[in-house]
This record gives sequence, structure tokens and C-alpha cells, in this order.
Amino acid sequence: MASGDVVAKPMSAEDLPVGHVVTTSGRVSGVHRVGEPFVDDLPFTTEELVALDDALTDATRRTKVRFNVYVGDLGENTAAGADALFPNTPEPERSVLLAVSPNQRIIEVRSGRAVSDRVTDRVNQLGASAAVSSFSEGQLIDGLVSAVKVMSAAISAP
Repeated sequence: MASGDVVAKPMSAEDLPVGHVVTTSGRVSGVHRVGEPFVDDLPFTTEELVALDDALTDATRRTKVRFNVYVGDLGENTAAGADALFPNTPEPERSVLLAVSPNQRIIEVRSGRAVSDRVTDRVNQLGASAAVSSFSEGQLIDGLVSAVKVMSAAISAP
């Protein structure tokens, strides 16, 4: 998700690993102790995650629209999966969700009601088109960064 992991169900502190919290925006944030190797099989490099985070932060600050990214299975009906996921994202009324189901090679874009006058279908299509060109070359993060940048450039100022 744009700002971190999607919390589909509210999580309590007891359910989180040591060193993790649910932030006020709904993002799950965790620590990594210096000197300890990552034990997770992370799909993206640190540089890729930093590039995505920078693009999301810049786009959100410039447009005042919250950008969220989800990468994962959206189910058999990807549109319904994105529709179900969107209300659980941080600030759905004033946000955009780029939901990618990599195994199905699908991107779904959703935007909230409070920003629908600025985040139009045309803007969503521009973002999806920007992402697909990089996705076809196997560059998932580059595609997401491109989509966020193109969309934020096309969104009118508040």
C-alpha cells in the first residue's frame, strides 16, 4: 500500500510482532535492528521501495490527494477485489488506490468521492497506461512510480 501495509481488519497491539505499531493513518510500521539480516523474503530492494515512497510522498504533498499502492492477489474478479480493498485504505474519501495483481497482470485504479472532481477517469487511465508500459518489461516498481508521477502531474491543484 502506498504508505505501508493495508490493514484490512483493525489490528490490536497484541496481534503485532514486537517492534511494530499501527500508525494513525492505518499503516503498519515496524523496526529493523541494525546488524540483523532481513529474514523475510522481500520482493523489492531497498532502493525500489525508497523510490516508490519518494514518489508517493511527493505526489500526496503536491496534490493533497492521498496515494496508496497495493501489490498482491485481488482474487478472481480483480475489479471486485479492488472495490473491497479500497474502503480499507487510509483516507479513502480523498485518496487514490493503485491495486496491482502481478500474477494476473492487472492494475485497478480507484479514487475517492472527495477528489473525484480532480481525479477523473482520464487521470486514472493515464496512470494505468504509464504503469503498464513498465510492467510489460518486468519493472513493477518503475511502473508504479511512473503511474504516480503521471497521475500527480495530471491532477489539478486543490
